[in-house]
Amino acid sequence: MKKEENGIYTFPGFVDVHVHFREPGMTSAETLKSGVEAAYAGGFSAVVVMPNTTPAIDTVEAIARQVGASTDSMRVFSSASITKNREGRELSDLERLADAGAAFFTDDGSYVSDTKLMEEAMRRIADLNMCVCQHAMDPKVLAGGVIRQCALAKACNLPVIAPETETVAIERDLALCRETGCRLHIQHISTAHGVEMVRAAQREGLPVTAEATPHHLLLCADDIPSDDANYKMAPPLGNKEDRAELRRAVKDGVLMFATDHAPHPFSSKNSGFLTSSNGIIGLETAIAITYAVMVEEEGMSLEAWAEAWWKMPRSIVRGLTAPEDSSAEDVLKPTKIEVGPLRRFDIEKVKSLSRNCPYGNMQWRCWPCR
Repeated sequence: MKKEENGIYTFPGFVDVHVHFREPGMTSAETLKSGVEAAYAGGFSAVVVMPNTTPAIDTVEAIARQVGASTDSMRVFSSASITKNREGRELSDLERLADAGAAFFTDDGSYVSDTKLMEEAMRRIADLNMCVCQHAMDPKVLAGGVIRQCALAKACNLPVIAPETETVAIERDLALCRETGCRLHIQHISTAHGVEMVRAAQREGLPVTAEATPHHLLLCADDIPSDDANYKMAPPLGNKEDRAELRRAVKDGVLMFATDHAPHPFSSKNSGFLTSSNGIIGLETAIAITYAVMVEEEGMSLEAWAEAWWKMPRSIVRGLTAPEDSSAEDVLKPTKIEVGPLRRFDIEKVKSLSRNCPYGNMQWRCWPCR
């Protein structure tokens, strides 16, 4: 870390290991170009794009297209889908995709339910010395739920997502990690029990990591004011105890940060929880929110907070290693932040093509310098 005058700090380049740029398939919500611009505006130096595009990122050509969106200031890495077209029935050509430059493997947006297929995938991915990133929501337990138990769920009679939707999936994958030795990363973890399972796995010495999103750290289900799908995401916002445990785990170094930036057009988010799409944008507010929550509210050190954005994420991205210390030469452009007076977030000025988030007019003190 380098401190300059006027509350400006410089860190090794921040990395977001979980973004959705909707090209190909839904470019009205986000293109590679607009996604890169949003990531740059948000203070990031590298992002990993998820494979749930249409068609999915399961070919050499698709990886090349994603990586080709890189600029001098922004490295774009491409994850590759574990299964062909993310359908959970047949494995992708994992070795060929690795050779093409895949950062890691995930069917994000879907859970690979077939245990034998997932075991085979993890054995092969372990041989490649790469990481599996898992969207830990078992559809058999999900059973059509759209929200965690809360006042709004009761008032609107909304089908509830039980926390076991996440923990059953994590339990299965930890067993496979133990069996295969494959590196496992749990995406957007949201439950206190899930966090404790990751803690226990790390104490056991398993190669397991996990991420917390800014929205799960800032909000909980009881903060949802109405049937507003800008609060709908997968996994859903948890209860206050879940949020508190996520914060403790970040502070303890158990979890890294990631945004799960998920742009959608207005037409996909304007019909309430039952029928609207999951997800919110997050690239341009992530630094502000995580600083406010973890440094200002929870007392996390500035250095440790920054490492959850620059050092920890690099551990799961093939081809991207962390410098030994913050003074070493980095392959990424540095990230600068400024801590100062409260500034209001203006949703109309974001670089993303989408506006789906609940943050309009919120105020924070820490912002990227661009």
